[in-house]
Amino acid sequence: MTHSFYLKEPQGRVGKKPSLIYFTCHFNKESKKFVYSTGEHIKPIHWSFEQNRPKLKGTIKDNNSSSIFTQLNRYSDKFEELEGLYTKINEDFTSKTLKEAFDAEFKKVSSKKNLFFDAYDDFTDEKKKRKEWKPATIKRYKNIKNHLEEFEKKKKYKLTFSKINNKFYTEFIDYCYTTLDHNTNTFSRNIGLFKTFMFWALKEKYTYNETFKEFVKPERVISKEVALTIDQVKTIFEFTPKSKALERVKDIFVFQCLTGTRYGELKLISKRSIINNVLIIHEEKDVTKEAREVPLFDITNFILKKYDYKLPLLSNQKQNQFIKDVFEEAKFTFEVEYSRTKNKVQEIKHQPFNKRISTHTAKRTFITIMKKKGIADKTIMNMTGNKDLKTFNTYYKVDNIAKVDAVNLAFGSLEVPKLKKA
Repeated sequence: MTHSFYLKEPQGRVGKKPSLIYFTCHFNKESKKFVYSTGEHIKPIHWSFEQNRPKLKGTIKDNNSSSIFTQLNRYSDKFEELEGLYTKINEDFTSKTLKEAFDAEFKKVSSKKNLFFDAYDDFTDEKKKRKEWKPATIKRYKNIKNHLEEFEKKKKYKLTFSKINNKFYTEFIDYCYTTLDHNTNTFSRNIGLFKTFMFWALKEKYTYNETFKEFVKPERVISKEVALTIDQVKTIFEFTPKSKALERVKDIFVFQCLTGTRYGELKLISKRSIINNVLIIHEEKDVTKEAREVPLFDITNFILKKYDYKLPLLSNQKQNQFIKDVFEEAKFTFEVEYSRTKNKVQEIKHQPFNKRISTHTAKRTFITIMKKKGIADKTIMNMTGNKDLKTFNTYYKVDNIAKVDAVNLAFGSLEVPKLKKA
């Protein structure tokens, strides 16, 4: 299908009054001539009627000829892109489709709605209605939308499907690492979720732009984080905070350390979830997954009985806030190292131990203690619910004591030979 441009008021080809430039093509199946205003103006005397483009050479070219020429080429490129894509998927390329695409791409006065974010809302609504996502996943996609909206404002980069390109990827990387101060693992997760949305938009024909497939999702890195030793868990368990509220926070954290449970799973625990002194954990949103079994013992049973098998839970955010206070009261304020990686750059930082504690620390502690005791990975993963060994290994933290023990175990039997005299 061919297309062209023409002047609304050609004025005998020599007029000096600016004329609107139209895009035109013909849809044979519809027996319809398609005409669309480009919003560009040029005097007929500056227009090449042979090439149907602005004159780019000579003394009678318009000062804005190059920019007008570039803008008209954008119309040509968009038209050819759409025609090619519809041919590829074997669907009818209609005048309505072309108008909607041109409106989304070139309208000077946009409506309050944004097709990109409309599609994003449709995507999240579909997943929620189909019950495909856990609450944590819903929250993550909501956060990504917030990031994208702020990205538009901060970078002054209007998001449309056609502008999801290499420039967008570059600017978004810079925004995430610099403005949001995200580390590699957070960015990797978010770009993965963003690409999931784009694949959905491509499937649902909101876009035919496949550039996003080239966006590289960085490899997750193992960061240096804290994990408690068994002695430190015992110290925290035996510590009595100043308030009953902090005591409840402490007990729940210890229970997590000794069962490897995620904070969100604790609300599922009741008397009925314990059979023969084993905690049975069913996936809340995926009934097809096999239930996990975590054996209980004296301390975990003590905590459950203390609260009549209904743990007094706060929001995850509040638990993370108050558990730091518990550790501060318990004098866990010595400095520790932790690492943050942004793409290829790793930073080693220092912070008080209590500031590095969160609900996530508990699961890391459970796995680290188990690994130090020589428990098989498969056994631990069966209790924590980890399916991917690579992800599982990010929880295991090797401390200096473990390294000393390993060296002594391997080489401790070697004796220093007597030195020969020179």
